[in-house]
Amino acid sequence: MRDVTIREVGPRDGLQMVKSFCPSAAKQAWIAAEAAAGVTEIQVCSFVPVKVIPQFADCGEVVAHALLRPGLIVSALAPNLKGAQRGFEAGVHKLGYVLSASESHNLSNVRRSTDESLLDFKRIVELRNSNEEWRNVRLAGGISTAFGCTIEGEVSADVVMRLAEKYVEYGADELNVADTVGYANPGQVRDLFTRLRSVVGDVPVSAHFHDTRGLGLANSYAALEAGITTFDACLGGMGGCPFAPGASGNVVTEDLVFMFEAMGLRTGIDLDRLIAVREIIQEALPGEPLYGAIARAKPPKGFRAASSDSAR
Repeated sequence: MRDVTIREVGPRDGLQMVKSFCPSAAKQAWIAAEAAAGVTEIQVCSFVPVKVIPQFADCGEVVAHALLRPGLIVSALAPNLKGAQRGFEAGVHKLGYVLSASESHNLSNVRRSTDESLLDFKRIVELRNSNEEWRNVRLAGGISTAFGCTIEGEVSADVVMRLAEKYVEYGADELNVADTVGYANPGQVRDLFTRLRSVVGDVPVSAHFHDTRGLGLANSYAALEAGITTFDACLGGMGGCPFAPGASGNVVTEDLVFMFEAMGLRTGIDLDRLIAVREIIQEALPGEPLYGAIARAKPPKGFRAASSDSAR
């Protein structure tokens, strides 16, 4: 029983900017340990060309191992039709696709317009539906730079609504809205998600925040107030955006779990076991910085997790 769902994106978003190759065995151990701690969905890799991001050269191996975890939803990212086909063939349960609300960011990231990206997503839906074995794979339409862009600056909420409507029209099973460069503030978050939920109706919407300006947790809370109950996060706050110089990584998984549990909201995740997973990353990637207040300060005296029997 969970009041909120926290999805781990570290093995994909957290590692995509890391220059040192994280050994496959360490990735597998990371995924297995988080699943054992109660994390029910993990984005394990990105199906991009190896020459673009060598970190994901072992996608097939990592996915195959993750699929052995009982009850774990194994997801991956695909930037185009070819990557999506690789993901389908690998057997992922969910495939994320992403385009930018900022036209300039989309051109820089995937070298095409947002409308071209939308049509590519439509082709991915058609490919999924063309194969009986793939029809149960959920497709998540991602909208990055939804709250601002380092190239264009302000991004209109009207643009986000249009993209969301197109995603739903083309067959997205769910939507994921991201503050890719950490420009959002809580008021902006609350307004956008409230409006978005009225636009897309029953289509599930999740939030993806970066902590560039220290507002990741505050923005997560604002999204919760707007009715969002599924959040992306990254162990140790790893990650970043190649088109946002100086931008820090995602909201720290451990801190987000602590905040919700301290509020009495069940995440289903064992915080102590989650914090212990950091050791796997530290051993595999010595010198790679990890962030997070709760791992450093530890839970306060008398803290009781909402997920524990005693708290309920």
